[in-house]
Amino acid sequence: MAEADAGSSPSSVDGGGGTVQNDYPTIDPTSFDVVICGTGLPESVLAAACAAAGKTVLHVDPKPFYGSLYSSIPLPSLAPFLSPDPSPPSSAAAAAPESHTVVDLQQRSVYSEVEFSGAAPEPARRFTVDLVGPRVLYCADEAVDLLLRSGGSHHVEFKSVEGGSLLYWEGCLYPVPGKRQDIFIDKTLGLLEKRTLNKFFNLVKGHVAAASASPDEAGEGDASAKIPEEDLDLPFVEFLEKQGLSPKMRAVVLYAIAMADYDQDGADPSEKLITTREGIQTIALYSSSIGRFANAEGAFIYPMYGHGELPQAFCRCAAVKGALYVLRMPVAALLLDEVKKHFVGARLASGQDILCKQLIIDPSYEIPTLDTSFGGPDLNSPRKVARGICIISKSVKQGSSNVLVVFPPKFSTLVLALEEQQVAAVRLLQLSSNLAVCPPETFVAYLSTPCTDPSSGKQCIQKAMHALFSPQASDGSEGHLETDDKSTVKPTLIWSCVYVQEITQGTSRPFLSCPMPDEHLDYRNILESTKKLFADIYPDEEFLPKKSAPVNADDDSDSE
Repeated sequence: MAEADAGSSPSSVDGGGGTVQNDYPTIDPTSFDVVICGTGLPESVLAAACAAAGKTVLHVDPKPFYGSLYSSIPLPSLAPFLSPDPSPPSSAAAAAPESHTVVDLQQRSVYSEVEFSGAAPEPARRFTVDLVGPRVLYCADEAVDLLLRSGGSHHVEFKSVEGGSLLYWEGCLYPVPGKRQDIFIDKTLGLLEKRTLNKFFNLVKGHVAAASASPDEAGEGDASAKIPEEDLDLPFVEFLEKQGLSPKMRAVVLYAIAMADYDQDGADPSEKLITTREGIQTIALYSSSIGRFANAEGAFIYPMYGHGELPQAFCRCAAVKGALYVLRMPVAALLLDEVKKHFVGARLASGQDILCKQLIIDPSYEIPTLDTSFGGPDLNSPRKVARGICIISKSVKQGSSNVLVVFPPKFSTLVLALEEQQVAAVRLLQLSSNLAVCPPETFVAYLSTPCTDPSSGKQCIQKAMHALFSPQASDGSEGHLETDDKSTVKPTLIWSCVYVQEITQGTSRPFLSCPMPDEHLDYRNILESTKKLFADIYPDEEFLPKKSAPVNADDDSDSE
């Protein structure tokens, strides 16, 4: 990879107006089409897209590793990452170029309410933790297609979430049917439930096939198979009720297949209700993901070594196209054209000034010398997500290494219940040593739930942990969890971290800023925002065009 490693170059003076300090390299050239600060997934995808479009790209990051807010890091590095030193990067004092003003820049923490519990097994560095968890990729989603098209699939390997999905319902874990045969072998469903659910999936399948047929191929039968427009515009929960699905089956479809984040059948109508059209789109993605790769059992795959491998894969694609990478290089200030009121470059911590036509900034940067509505976080998106990371002793599903568990809103047991204000689903993703994220005989579990109040968000995470895991006890006793038809011993919770992360969308004022990791299970929203940012910069360029050589998806996926 084309990379200048900060810390190895001798002292020199650059040609851009600043004095380069001893421990930073000189960057040559000093002018680029695009300068990107931060190597998160959206920034890395943008770097690859810009480089593929023939633009000159400089990509810098203050950290010694790739990923920024999308990193996978060793467990001992988690605490300092979540609660960093607030001191801003310093740069050598230098005069700004004529007609340019130097505007201070500093990084801020997007994490709060950080709480650790327990002691991690030694050696702790054998655990690699994601900052974006729980997160998976659908086998058929655009993130996988982008990896294949860009060649990034050569730099990352995937494994299947072979345990599938489970729904936590009334104190028990129920399997989520992935395909038709799963419905009929499921011992937890009654005969009427099986027939109703199978009829519903056939209805969705027929609609998707009819909607995707070309006008020449479509016949009268295809037209009649389509769900009427008035039903597609209905709240999805109302459509499911019309199809006769039981409350448990509605929860399966809404929260474990359609992946609704918020309560869909509360007493008060919610502005976050998903429509039938939106629900069917996700079900279609879920269904088309099953069986796409011969060696992936279910709908979901997960990158070996963690999600931090994804931005690094796109960075490698960008580097192949000529992008220059400099790690350990903070950005200390921005260069503002006073006449045009447009940022035209960045002053690095080395003191060197780099000019550019387009500037893209990691969302964890802020400009303290400007009004917050101009340079701070997006105040129109005060969303937050509560996250949890756990180390546990065994799998929550016997015989499965990697598994997804979904807690619907207002889940409860006879003994333990969440407060009524819990209006969002909680998701848990359990991973094993076969993904190289933890030692054998231990498991890492990630939890998340969207929230507006940090305290209630953390409480939801902790209640879900309590429902599935038992605390370590001096007498060795452990709790029990009811599964399909028998009681099993709960995994022991060895160590945990619970924290809250703010969420802001990408912005274009007065420089481009990429979206933070959001509350969703996949990257669809993040990639859509990233594509929009690229279109804003280069409306006439194709976003990551397909390679000239055909790519065999099965060969390049490396999913197992």
